[in-house]
Amino acid sequence: MTDQGEKIELVLDRAGIEALIPHREPFLLLDGLTDLEPGQKVVGIKNVRPDEYYLAGHFPGNPIMPGVLIVEALAQAGACALLSMESMTGKLVLFGGIDRVRFRRPVRPGDTLVLAIEIDRIRGPVGRGQGTATVNGELAADGRLTFAVVDADEVAFGA
Repeated sequence: MTDQGEKIELVLDRAGIEALIPHREPFLLLDGLTDLEPGQKVVGIKNVRPDEYYLAGHFPGNPIMPGVLIVEALAQAGACALLSMESMTGKLVLFGGIDRVRFRRPVRPGDTLVLAIEIDRIRGPVGRGQGTATVNGELAADGRLTFAVVDADEVAFGA
């Protein structure tokens, strides 16, 4: 549901997202996908709840979703667009760069953040996408994300 109470139709819920990307609580920053064209574009949503772990300290009495987490949520959405491609099975998407990101308005508890990424280039293991994050149609952040796709077993987790 949005903060206006309208129901959002999902093409992929959290369980479906977890089947694509390795992120889990408390760092999975997507609640669902409303549009998905593998390798092309994606639209995801994040319902910013008042009990989000990061809001207690950012900022007490004036909670705002940190900009770096908005960018991470965009990246997670973009990773879903890539990892939903059959050719990407067993892969992991990593940040390669963050360019021209601008924050336009604060994102607060109760907001539904709409995260849209259009993949505009993939060459070998490196690609790029343009992202926007909006709340109620108002731009909250935008920028260009560069990514690298690697085999999941190439990245050692824990040691």
